Amino acid sequence: MKLKFAKMHGLGNDFVVIDAVNQAFSPRPELVRQWSSRFAGIGFDQMLVVENPDNDSADFKYRIYNADGGEVAQCGNGARCFARFVREQGLTDLDLIAVETSAGPLRLEAIDATRYRVNMGIPRFEPDKVPIRAEAQQDLYTTEFNGAQISFSALSIGNPHMVIQVIDVDDAAVETLGPHFETHMMFPERANIGFMQILDRKSFRLRVFERGVGETRACGSGACAAMVAGVQLGLLESPATAILSGGELKLEWQGGANPVMMTGETAMVYQGEIEYE
Repeated sequence: MKLKFAKMHGLGNDFVVIDAVNQAFSPRPELVRQWSSRFAGIGFDQMLVVENPDNDSADFKYRIYNADGGEVAQCGNGARCFARFVREQGLTDLDLIAVETSAGPLRLEAIDATRYRVNMGIPRFEPDKVPIRAEAQQDLYTTEFNGAQISFSALSIGNPHMVIQVIDVDDAAVETLGPHFETHMMFPERANIGFMQILDRKSFRLRVFERGVGETRACGSGACAAMVAGVQLGLLESPATAILSGGELKLEWQGGANPVMMTGETAMVYQGEIEYE
């Protein structure tokens, strides 16, 4: 059968989005890996699937699969594309959309035709909530790599994040430190590894090595995690701007048990069909 899909991106973080409300679709890890190939498939960082919700408090269920086929709980750039997709496909005409995720409920808000604002939820720092294998919660943890000491923040924004402050992201050892720490034993569920360069109290640059994907042009949850870490360390103030290779995100966090708010652009690239059995 032919399965309809849309190819979208948020600041260069690219997705295939599939409507599983009006067509039968059940993701399989091997299928996700095959379709994610940029040479033999559609090519994407993540697959986003729109499903009917399990309870009446949500409008949709939002499911996310990384390019390696693993299902994950959060993707901020994807959430914005998800919101635009369901509106443009006529699945809803709401400006404020409630979705279910495995990390909890999300609220997606249409600002205009291309910009969307996402309530990313409340950051968690407790070691068992990140999760990270640590005896006690700390603002800064330390570890070693090739004899050098690495200081980092660790928190969850739906997904586990490690945030390392660097002098210049252009010179950051993303290709070596990223895969090393993504699968490090201290992160039992693996982690997204962010490299943050503070520019001033209102802006920072960021590169992210995403769990199950590799380095991407933008990572929404990674930007939120970096901003929260910067605020916690007294280096940033809310609101702040994250500057990624794919563009900019506007971020807000009032501290404590308040949610992180993220606003950014989306793009519809094309729509197509692919063979599916």
